[in-house]
Amino acid sequence: MKIKRIKTFIAGTATFLLPTFGLFAQSVELVNPIMTGFYPDPSIVKVGTDYYLVNSTFSYFPGIPVMHSKDLKNWKQVGNVISRPSQMNFMGDRMTRGLFAPAIEYHNGTYYVTCTQIDHKGNFVVTAKNPAGPWSDPIFMPQVRGIDPSLYFEGNKAYVIYNSDPPDNKPLYDGHRSIKIIELNPQTLQTVGEAKIVVNGGVDLSKKPVWIEGPHLMKRNDWYYLYAAEGGTSVNHTEVVFRSKEPLGPFVPYEKNPILSQRELPKDRKDPITSAGHAQFVEGPDGKTYAIFLAVRPYEGNFYNTGRETFIVPVTWKDEWPVMEPGPNGVQYSYQAKFPEVKQPGARPQSGNFSYTLTFEKQLDPALLFMRTVDSTNFSLSKAKGLTLKLKPETVAETGNPAFIGKRQQHMYCTTETELTFAPKTANEKAGLVVFQDEKHFYYLCKSVDGGKPMLQLFKSTADVKQPELLAQAPLKSATASVQLRIQAQGDTYNFHFSENGKTWTTLKDKVDGKFLSTQVAGGFIGCLFGMYATSSGQPTTNTAAFKWLKYQGNDPMYKK
Repeated sequence: MKIKRIKTFIAGTATFLLPTFGLFAQSVELVNPIMTGFYPDPSIVKVGTDYYLVNSTFSYFPGIPVMHSKDLKNWKQVGNVISRPSQMNFMGDRMTRGLFAPAIEYHNGTYYVTCTQIDHKGNFVVTAKNPAGPWSDPIFMPQVRGIDPSLYFEGNKAYVIYNSDPPDNKPLYDGHRSIKIIELNPQTLQTVGEAKIVVNGGVDLSKKPVWIEGPHLMKRNDWYYLYAAEGGTSVNHTEVVFRSKEPLGPFVPYEKNPILSQRELPKDRKDPITSAGHAQFVEGPDGKTYAIFLAVRPYEGNFYNTGRETFIVPVTWKDEWPVMEPGPNGVQYSYQAKFPEVKQPGARPQSGNFSYTLTFEKQLDPALLFMRTVDSTNFSLSKAKGLTLKLKPETVAETGNPAFIGKRQQHMYCTTETELTFAPKTANEKAGLVVFQDEKHFYYLCKSVDGGKPMLQLFKSTADVKQPELLAQAPLKSATASVQLRIQAQGDTYNFHFSENGKTWTTLKDKVDGKFLSTQVAGGFIGCLFGMYATSSGQPTTNTAAFKWLKYQGNDPMYKK
């Protein structure tokens, strides 16, 4: 079939592509977010016809997932950048610390990822010949003092662009930051010379802009474009752009900045998308420019439990300036693009409503996460039992490496189930499903004993890490038989159920406060996970717990036709 000229029409400020039946190329629906759930701080690179996307993981391990796509819609995880404890671990760090804002780049056959290990050694770079890995050990860049480093290559030179202190380390107001550039030797990965400030404060210093961060540098035609987030990562988050004729500036801001913002939209709009920013441009399969960025989907006000997610919008070049085109009512939940969809074998959907079942016969899904490091001696996989965890004294309320393996909550409305085989011997031994935001904000649905009798219990975290609050419990018929556990998320509430026969479900407690697990309440930068978790609550034990499978079903209302 020959491809003819595409017909377009303009609706508001957004351009949409329409097919004329039988004449034109296939179209693909890009559904937002393209990566649902806790996938913040996205960075993307195109190499040939392949796209690779990375995100922040903070103190989860393995760190920095590498997603692959051919069409910007269908994504498959092919690896993790920080996949070996010898590269890095996050023991002692709270879950919202760790790895901040990775950026991926490709040059002369090598892939590069820069990132910040916050609170410790700071900014580093790792390399790989294959984005699936293995990735090198980190090389730290002590002269890059700040956060959010990204790379720009030009000829034999490379530059690091990053967020840093204001001039002379003397902030004029709270949130006053700068963007700096320093040269990097591509062979040794060591910095060269002194860093130079290229943006002071933001677009207009007189207006006291805050948190200019997440910078990227690109060249198009004769212009160098420096673009970055401004306004902080909450509801005032935006994206702004500057340009220059030279890679080191001087950079002039676009007079119509910001180029992406959701903060002016009505707060009472249906199915809002907020906090948009931290963007990166990429050329699509159709040769047009797109922007990937983070944003959130609150269920009420600024309450959301799924963390910051990865979105996409088309970009239009106007007078040689890049302008994101979200549409007349802001970022939309889908865009039509005029290129074919390319599905990947074995890849689960990452956008819209979807379901999956994880089994644990041979290997763990690469999207599963541990806390701070991985202890491969603490779990085993088999067709008969599934995932067997050795109970550990560590708990998720502490900053160690508990017996926990989790998967992101990717929808506001969703259901997670597992089948647990576990015979607790004492009251301190517990195993089950936890919905976890951070060390002080989680609910734990578990099997244990009370007064020598088997019980199904629900705990809520408290400020006292050793004394969670018991919200509900119910007796079980058998101390040794398997039990199925179910957690339902319904926006601002969670429901907790169990079944002893796999057919009839009993409600242990419903309408439990979900806002307690929101970023608005907990703070930090992460989103909720559903975790298979087994603990002996500070006491030694040799007991184990087995999880046969993990099922997940997303059911968000904005995707229902």
